[in-house]
Amino acid sequence: MSVQSAEVRTATTNPLQPLAPDEVRRTAQILREQRQLDEQVRFVTVSLHEPDKREVLDHDRNGGPVPERAAFVVLYDRGHQRTVEAVVSLTSGDVTSWQVVEDVQPSVMLEEFFSAEEITRADPRWQEAMRKRGVTDFSLAMIDPWAAGYDIDDPAGRRLLRPLTFVRSREDDNGYARPVEGLVVLLDMDRMEVIDVRDHGVVPLPPKAGNYTPELMFDDDNRPAFTTLRDDVKPLEITQPEGPSFTVDGHAVSWQNWRLRVGYTPREGLVLHQVGYEDRGRLRPVLYRASLSEMYIPYGDPAPTHRIKNVFDEGEYGVGMLLNPLTLGCDCLGEIFYFDATANDQDGGPVTIPNAICMHEEDYGISWKHTDFRTEKVEVRRSRRLVISCVATVGNYEYGFFWYLYTDGSIQYEVKLTGVLSTGALADGAEPRHGVVVAPGLYGPHHQHFFNVRLDMQVDGERNSVYEVDAAAVPLGPDNPYGNAWVTKKTLLGRESEARRLIDPLIARVWYVVNPNEITELGQPTAYKLMPGDNVLPLQQEGSQAFARAQFAYKHLWVTRFDPHERYAAGDYPNQHGSPGGLLEYQKADRPLENEDVVVWYSFGAHHVVRPEDWPVMPATYIGFTLKPVGFFDGNPALDMPRSVAACHNGAGAHDGAGHAVPQQGVAE
Repeated sequence: MSVQSAEVRTATTNPLQPLAPDEVRRTAQILREQRQLDEQVRFVTVSLHEPDKREVLDHDRNGGPVPERAAFVVLYDRGHQRTVEAVVSLTSGDVTSWQVVEDVQPSVMLEEFFSAEEITRADPRWQEAMRKRGVTDFSLAMIDPWAAGYDIDDPAGRRLLRPLTFVRSREDDNGYARPVEGLVVLLDMDRMEVIDVRDHGVVPLPPKAGNYTPELMFDDDNRPAFTTLRDDVKPLEITQPEGPSFTVDGHAVSWQNWRLRVGYTPREGLVLHQVGYEDRGRLRPVLYRASLSEMYIPYGDPAPTHRIKNVFDEGEYGVGMLLNPLTLGCDCLGEIFYFDATANDQDGGPVTIPNAICMHEEDYGISWKHTDFRTEKVEVRRSRRLVISCVATVGNYEYGFFWYLYTDGSIQYEVKLTGVLSTGALADGAEPRHGVVVAPGLYGPHHQHFFNVRLDMQVDGERNSVYEVDAAAVPLGPDNPYGNAWVTKKTLLGRESEARRLIDPLIARVWYVVNPNEITELGQPTAYKLMPGDNVLPLQQEGSQAFARAQFAYKHLWVTRFDPHERYAAGDYPNQHGSPGGLLEYQKADRPLENEDVVVWYSFGAHHVVRPEDWPVMPATYIGFTLKPVGFFDGNPALDMPRSVAACHNGAGAHDGAGHAVPQQGVAE
């Protein structure tokens, strides 16, 4: 295995290159000098202010002028309780835009997470509630600062957090094994004080530990079914003797026929820019920009401690701020290239997350194969994919975000969900109606996870149309005398009002993103299709917070006309916001979509009815979607993959280099 980091490679700055540490530092300096900021003004996020799309494309295609380098900053003025958006030109050194955004709350800042713990522990009402539960060592309390959501009874105009409490038995203990049921705290983060403590009644702390590290797992009070770790897991090495097949220049990546740029923002985390495929000497664009636009997790338990759990992990916290430094051999395996990410602290200083984004290649089994049984000649090619990934820890959960590029021109997006349940405690003998018991006195509430990915499409150019494509049986009659005929039915999504769609696997529903201006030699317009994976809809009804705030999750596919200011499915500022922003607002203009610069938004949900096997730490589950070329190429784009070198195991040959089958045993192709 080998490792490279983006820091050891030098490249000319591209207009879409994420901000470097010095640029973050300089941005804060310019703002302080030109706007006379005091210590009450906090830096929420500092990110690249992406140039106009036309300027970027003109620069790339025609050698046009280099777009201005600028930073976009979200500030929170704690002294005046207001949110400010600023644009700072790093080219000229000026603050070019300063706008106060009324009646919004920016995302929760990391410094507020840590302050929330201190404020809660010091409150006498909280301490009394803990004593009622037999807890006197408050240092063992583990406090999770949940976003406040929106409650009509909350005091208006105040910056709120709503922490929940858990209890460790010692350092490094899994605190989620002992939730303090029924205790809800409300904080004012401007005044740094506790507004309210509500104790809905004492439920005993669950008796057993829920540890998962070898050092703690075999304690007397947490004796698992096994007594030792497995000793029969043999080493598995991934080697590429000649190195990886990709090349990296700064954040520009070339792999096989794929070309793209790897980006990052503190809110979205991993972003892909300008994804294209080189086809017979011509670079053909597929995506201009692809990113996670929002994630929303509503819980389905009406109990006081759990009904408040409905969080926008991106808009309320910022996924990019929470990325893990990844570890070779654990998070990523093989010949790895790492990209560091530059976030910011609340003073405007740069914070480097080393190894935040991992890139490597994976073998992905057979790409295509055929055996001519008459001649016994075999042709087989292996599939390979480029993996670009990151992992965020959001409180108790871990989310892995994976983009896969395949040698056959396909693109896949996958979220891997793991981590620890946000748990509840049960009274003796009680059975949870809205969850599942995972340990004595402990349950995991029902909940769902919804994700939305924003795809700024560019299939062979900036003007595309979107069609819904269903399979439809032909009615019995002259056109279908034998009852076996079916066709594909294509429906143009011509306006935004028509472009709020649901999946339908029973009729194999997919969506084509078509370029009507580019026709293949077969006479077809070039296209990519979006193929849904597993999916659900929210079960929260009208009147719930989910229905009021997360309308993007109630439809699976949305299409809008491109607008650079429309970036997030739930709007710019969902924190403490009580009405649906984002996609519902974007589509009110009902803009035409045919042969336009379109953005496709895909929402997908994971339905989590907890299992005992999810405790004490969850095995990863997977959810996502795929983009596949359909008429984009004139034939199989992986036809030119080279033959693999014949291999043998235990002396058994596989086949000769020409692809002729050779009698053998125990050979894995």
